[in-house]
Amino acid sequence: MIGNLRGRVIDRGVSNVLIECAGVGYEVSASTHTLAALSEIGAEVSLRIFTHYLDHKISLYGFAGVNERELFDLLVTVKNVGPSSAIKILSAGAGPVAIAQLIAAQNSKELQSIKGIGKKTSEMLVVELHEKCEALLMTWAADGMTIVQPSTAENTMPKATSNRSPVHSDVILALVQLGYRKPAAEKVVDTLPDDPAATLESVMRQALQAMPR
Repeated sequence: MIGNLRGRVIDRGVSNVLIECAGVGYEVSASTHTLAALSEIGAEVSLRIFTHYLDHKISLYGFAGVNERELFDLLVTVKNVGPSSAIKILSAGAGPVAIAQLIAAQNSKELQSIKGIGKKTSEMLVVELHEKCEALLMTWAADGMTIVQPSTAENTMPKATSNRSPVHSDVILALVQLGYRKPAAEKVVDTLPDDPAATLESVMRQALQAMPR
């Protein structure tokens, strides 16, 4: 089983990255947050890997941070949430901390605002994982991560403003989770075109390109 890949980024797509290790290229699916954290093409990276075996293929899922991987491991234990669904949930949310907080708080209503989580799935996440997510948040806090309560956190799940689409709000919070200041993220995102057909991934990529270095 592949648990970690360290190699050179040779290509990067909307939902995956190609990493060359010892002359072999490995295609790895990843969330928007992990893809945004990767270095430029040609740079060396290290990803934690979840290996998923099916009858006809082997799929690899990569994570730049341990927190995202730990939450992913919990998500895939829930019925009808496979690796691909878990990655979509992680991509659509504001980050692993925000998603874990919602589950720990048993806030199924806000969970349903995340793309890929319906009413039934949100209820199952809350029932099966709220205690585990509480423990996970305590572990992260013990490791030195600042865990702010959802009522005041900048990186909690968004409530769309009257002038900002839900996708744009999600992108702002994702940028904050990546370490950008919220005012700077809002300024950049608000300059982007508001296309109803745009996906979180496409807007996130535009925002990252426009963010001041």
